[in-house]
Amino acid sequence: MPVELDAIADELYGLRPEDFVAARDARAAEARKAGDRALADAVRALRRPGLSAWASNLLVREHPDEIEPLLRLGETLREAHRALDGARLRESSRRQRVLVGELARQAQQLAGRAGHAVGEDVRREVEDILHAVLADPRAAEEWRTGRLVRPFGQVVGFPAVDDAAVPRLPARPVAAPRHRAGDDSDRAEERRLLAEARKEAEAAERELRALEGEAATAARTADEAGAHADGLGHRVAELTAELKSRKDEERQARAAERTARDEARAADRALRDARRRAEDATARVARLGGQGRGSTSAGRRRV
Repeated sequence: MPVELDAIADELYGLRPEDFVAARDARAAEARKAGDRALADAVRALRRPGLSAWASNLLVREHPDEIEPLLRLGETLREAHRALDGARLRESSRRQRVLVGELARQAQQLAGRAGHAVGEDVRREVEDILHAVLADPRAAEEWRTGRLVRPFGQVVGFPAVDDAAVPRLPARPVAAPRHRAGDDSDRAEERRLLAEARKEAEAAERELRALEGEAATAARTADEAGAHADGLGHRVAELTAELKSRKDEERQARAAERTARDEARAADRALRDARRRAEDATARVARLGGQGRGSTSAGRRRV
């Protein structure tokens, strides 16, 4: 990821989900205005995180030191599953339950302090994310970036382990100076339990692969729905801006209308005043004309 895009993504995925789209579109618009079309398209391609992904991102961002034990435990669990080491599986599984539960609660609290309280359903989704991180090193690498978009659709590896599901293998006898008759039977029992454990692991893997297709389809559907929602959000933002512009134009037109009406009323008053002055002048001329004719007639009579 280019340095500039990396910095923008780091900023955006630190925001609350409801603030993500507007901030992303603003950053994309800035890049486009600056002439960097490739960066603008890359920024627009970033997807808004779901609540559980956002909460788990908060955990990575705000408590980076506390995620390291989970990553180390994942390595231990994967190795124990590969070796079918019953003792290590039981011990690691107990640590898994405690650590996953504690980190999920922390993520829930961090989300609440960030102004977005989340419920138990989201907390359980965070736990699912953490289980995936334990099982799959690729999921762990993606999660530790703090830019997770959604819970993992596919998990390669192992499911959460319960004590009852782990075969309790008998301990190997301590070396003794002479052979004991029970050793052979103990080793035979151990081999039998290992064979059963391998069969259970293979069955779990087959079931997991069968579910992977469904999970991948669901993930694609979620991506498409998210892209459609983001597109609609972008269009709504454009229409909102256009509506604001039209309202500004309407206000300006209304102001121009009021000014024109005021000017029309002033012109009408001026016209009425001019008409009255003209009428008064005409009447005065008429009066003065009548007075002049009367004076001439009187003079003629005197002569």
